[in-house]
Amino acid sequence: MGGIKIIGLKKSYQVENRELPVLTGIDLEIPEKQITVILGRSGCGKTTLLRLTGGLEQADSGEIRYDGSHRTAFVFQEPRLMPWLTVRQNILFGLKGKEKKENRSRAEEIIRTVGLSGFEKAYPAQLSGGMQQRTALARALAYRPSFIMMDEPFAALDHFTREQMQQELLRVQRTEDCSILFVTHSIDEALILGNKLAVIDRGRVKKEYVLEDPAEKRNLLDDRFIQLKREIIGDLNEAETAGE
Repeated sequence: MGGIKIIGLKKSYQVENRELPVLTGIDLEIPEKQITVILGRSGCGKTTLLRLTGGLEQADSGEIRYDGSHRTAFVFQEPRLMPWLTVRQNILFGLKGKEKKENRSRAEEIIRTVGLSGFEKAYPAQLSGGMQQRTALARALAYRPSFIMMDEPFAALDHFTREQMQQELLRVQRTEDCSILFVTHSIDEALILGNKLAVIDRGRVKKEYVLEDPAEKRNLLDDRFIQLKREIIGDLNEAETAGE
């Protein structure tokens, strides 16, 4: 496994008869075994960057360098579970030879890791939104990817479930020692989760922040984090003013 280096990444889409630029030259280094957060307003290119990095789309120009193996898994805003499969079956879905003993053992391990013990035989319709996202995360982890790409996975959850899932993700990341690229438009969520924050605006990296202190010891009511939040808001407001 290893990190990812993005150099001069550009992407546009054809909308009717005109070209709409989405990414206009992204440069970003994404370290391994950490949570890197892509933060920005709606429509700034966050999801496009995630999809390009994860191999779901091709860039117009630029380069994505993978240091080591390149196995990615995605967790989306919607869990995208198979409604006719149980929790265990959803987690095993897509694994080669899913009846093999090692895959079944891996599924049981991940079920315990994400807190789904006792729900192995439940169907998605019988689960809460938070439990469905735990299942989606477990399915991604079962694949043993080099990177997990998470596209606003908690955005549809209520406030309290979202906070719980943020803490669960931090615990799972420590347990699995996995690498995560996480998209959000919530500054608080970025400060809670991120080891590294990349603030995106108008298709470019506006600013990067590195948070050295362990996530479990962070208090967003501390003066330092209040000031950091103000600084990020200032970055985004400055970019919006510059674009007017």
